[in-house]
Amino acid sequence: MMKYATIKVNGLDVFYRESGDRQKPTFVLLHGFPTASHMFRHLMPMLEEDFHVIAPDLIGFGQSAAPVHTAFDYTFDQLTDYVDGFLCALKIERFYLYVFDYGAPIGFNLAVRDPQRILGIVS
Repeated sequence: MMKYATIKVNGLDVFYRESGDRQKPTFVLLHGFPTASHMFRHLMPMLEEDFHVIAPDLIGFGQSAAPVHTAFDYTFDQLTDYVDGFLCALKIERFYLYVFDYGAPIGFNLAVRDPQRILGIVS
């Protein structure tokens, strides 16, 4: 069953989709440009039998907060901070990553910052 929610990360709303059992390994899906977690609406049900699946909308995309560019530094490092904060807020310690396009540098930044958190990467 797909769940839709929003959580505050460093004062900004991060929208996400979630499905599957939280007792199973987590699979984090990071979207590309100019999409959002909506692109995973058909993939998530296929993965949820074996994984706890999370797909956030990056800051500036989808239903997440989109601060004006003069008030927010839209860099991959900054977006990584928000994805990391999002995962910490949901108490997700170890996970698989699906990355491509815009989500790839964010996912790879997460992996470089703390390689022990990463169970595997699909690119």
